[in-house]
Amino acid sequence: MANNFLDRLSHAWNAFRSREDRDYSTRTVTNDFYDYVTSYRNDRVRLKGGSERTIIASIYNQIANDVASVTFEHVRTDENGRFISIVQSHLNECLTLSSNIDQTSREFMMDVVLSMFDEGHAVIVPVDVDIANINDSATLDILSMRVGKVTQWMPRAVRIELYNDQNGKREEVTMPKDKVAIIENPFYSVMNEPNSTAKRLMHKLALLDVLDEKSASPKLDLIIQLPYTVRSESRREQADKRMKDIEAQLAGSTYGIAYIDGTEHITQLNRAVDNNLMTQIQYLTDMLYGQLGVPKSVFDGTADEATMLNYYNRTIEPIVSAIVNEVKRKFLTKTARTQGQTIMSFRDPFRLVPVTQLAELVDKFSRNEILSGNEIRAIIGYKPVADERADMLVNKNLNQSPEDIARRQTGFVGETSDDKGEFDPMSIRVNELGELDEG
Repeated sequence: MANNFLDRLSHAWNAFRSREDRDYSTRTVTNDFYDYVTSYRNDRVRLKGGSERTIIASIYNQIANDVASVTFEHVRTDENGRFISIVQSHLNECLTLSSNIDQTSREFMMDVVLSMFDEGHAVIVPVDVDIANINDSATLDILSMRVGKVTQWMPRAVRIELYNDQNGKREEVTMPKDKVAIIENPFYSVMNEPNSTAKRLMHKLALLDVLDEKSASPKLDLIIQLPYTVRSESRREQADKRMKDIEAQLAGSTYGIAYIDGTEHITQLNRAVDNNLMTQIQYLTDMLYGQLGVPKSVFDGTADEATMLNYYNRTIEPIVSAIVNEVKRKFLTKTARTQGQTIMSFRDPFRLVPVTQLAELVDKFSRNEILSGNEIRAIIGYKPVADERADMLVNKNLNQSPEDIARRQTGFVGETSDDKGEFDPMSIRVNELGELDEG
């Protein structure tokens, strides 16, 4: 498998190196694998602006995890846009299994969403492509892709900071806009605008950190009242000497004890100052939750089914749609889209259903001939059975003959006086008992 992967790469275009200077047959472990060594992953996305230390990071991470739990696939549809089958392409492998040598598809999607939230956009760059030159071909067969950050915007191209897995460093490459997927943050005005709710909340949290550091500092904040005035220069020098003497006593004492004269008085200032900063932070936090459509119950795991449905529709769906539309627009040619190829997202609707309700839903889906027995067993986690009826869409609560089941599966009507064995869907009717009548 590794040799096949290297053979594919040897005939591929790479975003960092031209095709002529790449020779995988001369690859050596010493030169290509251990030249650049770091103690941390250089390809990992890191939040900027201090958000990694605030509640903002937990919100971003939760949404990114939920988006990554959605399955993205390269599929084929019919003329009505209905799903038919999965296209076994390298692009589909990047979306469902391995996006690059460092990231699985789920880690890659988390990288996309976190970069989108942090920068306001995320750029999916096809690093290895199975063509001679990405600029001269309209067909992309993507072997690996990574998430980058735009450093310079041009009318027809972008300058991108991208991790190079050949040398372990971040480098800048220039790519045409129509060959990279530039995904804008649907919540840009809430997260990334200079005066947005998220930016204001981060600023208030930074102020709170400053106050906490001051309150936790070793300073005593004392005012010493001396028994004489300090208006003259000599008296001020005498006061400074007295202050340094007390500092020396406190610094040299094991338990931080010092003595003063009986005529001197000390006033301590480092008392908690009551302000409305926490009230403002709480207000901005609630506002951010509301504008993003993220209820607090989603984070503590107490959200009910209606709350989770609202969360997925208001928050997750816009992000998923932005990713799907941009990937479909940039990585699928017009010819491929005309042939019915597209990118679809799938979310397991039974993931949040409790066991007590799952049995009732299974009965309804089976009785109304929406799911077959083996499809239901796959949802529950059981192996499929070899029985032919387990793959048929039949209502097992009704007594149906094998002939009726076969005719309903194939839409085949028996011989008539006019035609023999021709398909006639209008001649099939279901009576009130769910049995078949031939018209």
